[in-house]
Amino acid sequence: MLDKLLRKSLFLLSLTLFNTALMAQKNEIIKEKWHWDGKLKQDTAAGYAQVLKVGNVLYISGAVSTSLTPEGITQVYKALERSLKSFGATFQNVVKENLYTTDIEAMKKYNDARKVFYKGDFPAATWVQISRLYMTDAKLEVELIAHLPGN
Repeated sequence: MLDKLLRKSLFLLSLTLFNTALMAQKNEIIKEKWHWDGKLKQDTAAGYAQVLKVGNVLYISGAVSTSLTPEGITQVYKALERSLKSFGATFQNVVKENLYTTDIEAMKKYNDARKVFYKGDFPAATWVQISRLYMTDAKLEVELIAHLPGN
């Protein structure tokens, strides 16, 4: 009886360890990257990727402009559009936008240049005025989170 109980306990322990190992493997995330069509798919000097896809979510690094004009804002959103397209997405897939600028009033003044890209389907957004960005002459940086259909 004791031998049967011991064997059953060992079997249950083995099964638990096996399931734990399987779950640990399933918890590893698969990252797909895109970086301006580069072979490495990331910038090793600064240490980032332009787009990182995990599951059906795209995390898009900031695109920048040195000009807070309609043209400069359009340049940023065209770069973001290219980032979205790298995984077949559009601005209608964007759920979150973080905008950093050195002049919030100029950004508010020229906001129509940004709104055109969303075609009336705006994401959750945060706009922050800061003293400077990573690039010393940059005046605007915008990052996005987008969801792809499925999954």
